[in-house]
Amino acid sequence: MFDTPMQVTVILYVLDMVFLLFMLFSERSNPSRIIPWAIIFLVLPVIGFIAYLMIGQTFYAKHTFKLKGIKDEEIKQSIDIQEHVIAQDEAENMEDASIGRTMLNCGGEAYSVNNKVELFTEGVDNFEALFDDLRNAKDFIFIEYFIVKNDELGNQFLDILTDKAKEGLEVKLLSDDLGFSGGLGKKARAFRKAGGQFSKFHAVTTYFLSPKKNNRNHRKIAIIDGKICYCGGFNIGDEYIGKGDLGYWRDSSVRIRGGACVGLLMRFVRDWEYASNGEFRRNLAEYIPIDVAKEHGNDRVEIISGGPDIADVNPIRMEYLQLIKSAKKSVYIHTPYFMPDDSLKDALSLAAASGVDVRVIMPDKPDHMFVYWNNVYCANILMKRGVKIYMYNNGFVHSKTIVVDGKYCSVGSANMDDRSLVLNFETNAMILSRDIGQKMDEAFMKDLELSTEYSCKDYDNIKGFKALRLVISRLFINLT
Repeated sequence: MFDTPMQVTVILYVLDMVFLLFMLFSERSNPSRIIPWAIIFLVLPVIGFIAYLMIGQTFYAKHTFKLKGIKDEEIKQSIDIQEHVIAQDEAENMEDASIGRTMLNCGGEAYSVNNKVELFTEGVDNFEALFDDLRNAKDFIFIEYFIVKNDELGNQFLDILTDKAKEGLEVKLLSDDLGFSGGLGKKARAFRKAGGQFSKFHAVTTYFLSPKKNNRNHRKIAIIDGKICYCGGFNIGDEYIGKGDLGYWRDSSVRIRGGACVGLLMRFVRDWEYASNGEFRRNLAEYIPIDVAKEHGNDRVEIISGGPDIADVNPIRMEYLQLIKSAKKSVYIHTPYFMPDDSLKDALSLAAASGVDVRVIMPDKPDHMFVYWNNVYCANILMKRGVKIYMYNNGFVHSKTIVVDGKYCSVGSANMDDRSLVLNFETNAMILSRDIGQKMDEAFMKDLELSTEYSCKDYDNIKGFKALRLVISRLFINLT
């Protein structure tokens, strides 16, 4: 049909241009994502087309991800309860309640004022507390982690879950398929044999030809008896207690007692139903303790989740913008992946311009291709605008936290990049607490002593092969 290779090439490029126009229309909410793909199309038209269909496109997301497992009337009832709690709280603390109401309007869940929050910045402490709570569970255990490794800590974790399943508890474990390292293994099979339920999110084999494989469940949450819950950045594995190639692991998580557990419970129910179509032994309301309103402490907490099932605005992006906007004195950020979009760059820049002390701690070493150099590139942009950047020198910082003015905090799984704020399913705990805020401030200052301030001069001194890697990495900044 075509006489020469040149004709075939022309046809391929014409088809690519047509498809690029379609991409610009379908991805019009974020056209910057098209630029790196356009370059790939021009260089490798056929391979680029196939790669985009498999891992790049996101326009399908709002049509294919459905919230399941919770009836509309249950969601409405939950929102009505939160509205009531916020209305009561406004009389006592208008400033905190205002932030809570804003985030409720942006998709937040389970605003509550009766929580006792415990902060962990060491993996050993986090897992000691978590494993003790799992062993003491009396009713049910719902676990959702991006990574569960087939190593010493992962096996210990599965042994505990297996023992609790043997006791007759309802034990459900949901892990991302990419994160369940080493396959099921004997431990996981024993867990299932004991009556435990295990499901993988977006199995790679099932979604091999689907772009959904690019949407990973990156959450790290646990709900125990509906009374205790965990949310943070730690996965389950030896490296998260400093036994990996990257050395000491700096991360963060929170243990919560109080009404915020309801928000994580609702999140787990939705995710489990979506991933497994599995059933629960009881209705949702029966998993919520009768004394859910009991006062465990006075920490205000709201659960913020985001993902491609959110058709319009990602609530976690809105959370980060809201916290930064609220700053009057300081904004301290830990993040391993610092590639903020334009809205977050502007928010951080505006805060710095208004005299707020804005500081970011990020790793001094890469754990993924392209990420380190994109971190550096974005850091340089913001350093020119008054934001201070520090490289953590004591291992690897994996913590995803913000603390504002020593009283408004976020601890969870969401990084400050497109993967977390566009592609992945993530969950943070937004904590409005002077006590936790002060502890997070202190932890940040301690980490500064183990970090080196980065500068625009350091960036300008990048030469040779490193400069080439930087340029190439920038092409993939919206893909990493």
